Amino acid sequence: MGSDGFESKKLGGSAPGGAGPNRLGPGEFSVGAERDPAIDALSGLGEAANLVEIAGVIKWFDASKGYGFIVPDSGWPDVLLHVTVLRRDGYQTAYEGARLVCECVQRAKGYQAFRILSMDESTAIHPAQMLPPRTHVSVTPTSGLERAQVKWFNRLRGFGFLTCGEGTPDIFVHMETLRRFGMTELRPGQYVLVRFGPGSKGMMAAEIQPETGSPGLSSH
Repeated sequence: MGSDGFESKKLGGSAPGGAGPNRLGPGEFSVGAERDPAIDALSGLGEAANLVEIAGVIKWFDASKGYGFIVPDSGWPDVLLHVTVLRRDGYQTAYEGARLVCECVQRAKGYQAFRILSMDESTAIHPAQMLPPRTHVSVTPTSGLERAQVKWFNRLRGFGFLTCGEGTPDIFVHMETLRRFGMTELRPGQYVLVRFGPGSKGMMAAEIQPETGSPGLSSH
């Protein structure tokens, strides 16, 4: 349990890897949890799987989407984390910023978490802490509502950059601006609608809205 007092989402009291009344065995899934094809493919590998243990931080996790990503301490690429893995190992969700140790396996599109060994929520950001906007990132817009493309965005660092095209200045966008307009993430290549103006970081987004047809799964 973290210093902010929010409740841990760990189910049951068994030690990692054990089974108990509220903890599911290695081949079981909680009631109501969707079975993911990737998990089905992994379930038959057993000890023959080439598992690698990593420690890292939850970059973000969206239970409604059923997945999120881990940033490994080793500097490896982000590791995909499926909700089915969490639930199988006795967790309901994973908060951004929580530290965990897990075993992962290499798949066609990169590394994927296979088993959660431990999770420490003392460094996690509870959703309630993410809501209030911070006025220091506010900026007065001088542009109209323009179409821009995401160049880069990192949730852990809390900011990223947009572009309106070659020859135009990059537009700095802060995580608090996203939250103020009901957004939680941006993905490289995604198109958004933005109003921007001059600020402490150069041109800064003052208002941002999603545009339909944005790219799919990405870790950023």
